[in-house]
Amino acid sequence: PALACFSDFTEMMRALGYPRLISMENFQTPNFMLVSEVLLWLVRRYEPQTDIAPDVETEQDRVFFIKAVAQFMATKAHIKLNTKKLYQADGHAVKELLKVTSMLYGAMNTKGVERADVNEEDSSKFKFDLGSKIADLKAARQLASEITSKGANLYDLLGKEVELREARTESIARPLEINEAEKVIKIAVDCVLEQVKKTKDMLNNVALDEANLEAKIEKRKLELERSQKRLQTLQSVRPAFMDEYEKIEEQLQKQYSSYLEKFRNLTYMEQLLDDHHRAEQEMFEEAANMLRLTQKRLKEEERRLLKSGNNDDSDVEIQEDEGSDSEAEDRQIVKHNTAMETLLQG
Repeated sequence: PALACFSDFTEMMRALGYPRLISMENFQTPNFMLVSEVLLWLVRRYEPQTDIAPDVETEQDRVFFIKAVAQFMATKAHIKLNTKKLYQADGHAVKELLKVTSMLYGAMNTKGVERADVNEEDSSKFKFDLGSKIADLKAARQLASEITSKGANLYDLLGKEVELREARTESIARPLEINEAEKVIKIAVDCVLEQVKKTKDMLNNVALDEANLEAKIEKRKLELERSQKRLQTLQSVRPAFMDEYEKIEEQLQKQYSSYLEKFRNLTYMEQLLDDHHRAEQEMFEEAANMLRLTQKRLKEEERRLLKSGNNDDSDVEIQEDEGSDSEAEDRQIVKHNTAMETLLQG
C-alpha cells in the first residue's frame, strides 16, 4: 500500500506539472527541504496570491511553516493535515501530501479532456485568469456581506414605515411657514460655522504642534552630535590603567597554561594509580583463588590418606592376633604423619 500510495503521488505531481522528478529514494530519510518545497508549490498552485513565508532554516521557522500550511489548507480547502507526519518529512509525509495532490488532480480532471492539450502559454494565462477570478471572488464576498447588512437595515426601516407614513403625510399637508424655515436655516448655518471654527482651531493647533516637534527634533540632533563627538574623544583616549591591565592579562595567560599542564599531569597520574590499584586487586584475588584451590586439594588428599590408613590397620589386626591396641594406634599415627610429610613435600 505504501508503494502504491507513493506511485500515485508521483504520477499526480507529474500530471499537475511539478518541475522536478520525485523518486522513492527522496523519502527514505527525512527530507524536510523537499517536503517544504512541495507544500509551498501546492499551496501556490491552489492560491497564487498566498503570503506564506518559505523560510525553513531554523526549527522554529519549520514549525511556523507547517502550522501555516495546515491552517491554510484547513480554512481554504477544508483538508485536515497531520502536522506531526509532515514535520517527519519521510514516507509518512507522502500520505498527507497525497491529500492535497488528489484534490488538485481531481479538480484538474473535471475540466475535461481539453486540459491535457493546453500548452505552457495557456497554462500561464490560466494562472493569471485564476488570480483575477480570486480577486473578483473576494470582491463578491464583500459585496454579499454589504448586501446582507443593507437588507437587514431596509427590513427594519420598512417595519417603521407604517408609523412614519402618517407623520410624513401630516408634514406634507401642513403649510410651510417662512419664519420657521428661516429660523431652522439660521440654526443650521450657526452649527456649520461653529464646526468650521473648531476645524480652524484644530488646524492652528496642528501647526503649533508641528513647530514644537521640529524644535525638539533640532534639539535632539544637536545633543546627538555632541554625544557622538564625546564618544569619539573617549575612544581615542587610552586609559591610564591599560598598560597594567595588559601585563596582568599576560601573566594570567601564563598561569592558566601552567594550570592546564599541571591538571593534565595530575589526571594522568591519578589514572596510573587507579590502574595500579586495579592490577594489585586482580593479583590479590588470583592469589586468594589459588590458595583456596590448594587448601581444597590438600583436604581431599588428607581425606584419601586417612581412608587408606584405616584400611591398612584393619588388615594388620586380622593377620596379627597378638598385638595390643596401643601398638596399632602408634603405627596408624606414624603412617599418617609419613603420608602428610610426603604430601607436603610434593
